[in-house]
Amino acid sequence: MKRPYVIIVSEVSIDGKLTLYRGASSKELMSLMDQEAYRYLHEIRAKVDGIMVGCETVRTDNPSLTVRYVKGKNPIRIIPCSTANIPLDANVLNTEEAPTIVAVTEKADPDRIKNLKEKGVQILTAGDELVDFDLLLPELYNRGIKTLMVEGGASINWEFIKRRVVDEIRLIHLPVIVGGENVPTLVGGEGFKKLKNILYLRLRAHFIRGKQLITEWEVAR
Repeated sequence: MKRPYVIIVSEVSIDGKLTLYRGASSKELMSLMDQEAYRYLHEIRAKVDGIMVGCETVRTDNPSLTVRYVKGKNPIRIIPCSTANIPLDANVLNTEEAPTIVAVTEKADPDRIKNLKEKGVQILTAGDELVDFDLLLPELYNRGIKTLMVEGGASINWEFIKRRVVDEIRLIHLPVIVGGENVPTLVGGEGFKKLKNILYLRLRAHFIRGKQLITEWEVAR
């Protein structure tokens, strides 16, 4: 498969949580990051061609997914959303800031697609019921997106990891414990369940930015 080089980037608590509780915005935990950690995050954004989050992250966090803490270009924003159910006032639909691609399926409501197109959004159909990443990733590559930053959430991360189409994982570690059995962690989904199937990584680098520990991992091939 011709596909973008994929980097998953996330802030995580010591116990691997992304939010304080299911349905909470990840921005609450991100508020614990200092400016140097934000700068690190935005340095990556400025170097990639595309940036992806799931539509649930758009609804919960309403991110802009632009470069603000450093100088650099805004990446193309890609939002997989099977039904095209994205709030029309979402920040990612401000296409004056950066281009946005919404990946939908054949079952998406035509009126929602029409509304998104009127906002200047590009629509990419990939799949019948759920967005098919095996179709989506080659199409993104063909559209010039050779490097892709994935900022979650947990379900989107699993889509990449279960297919083994991720190349790096970079983590901003927050010095807190959140707890909770049903609180989203870095990777959701059904999990591999067998030791022989799990994904192995190599620690490439670890360092401090501001007050945050950063770890960078390469997927073992």
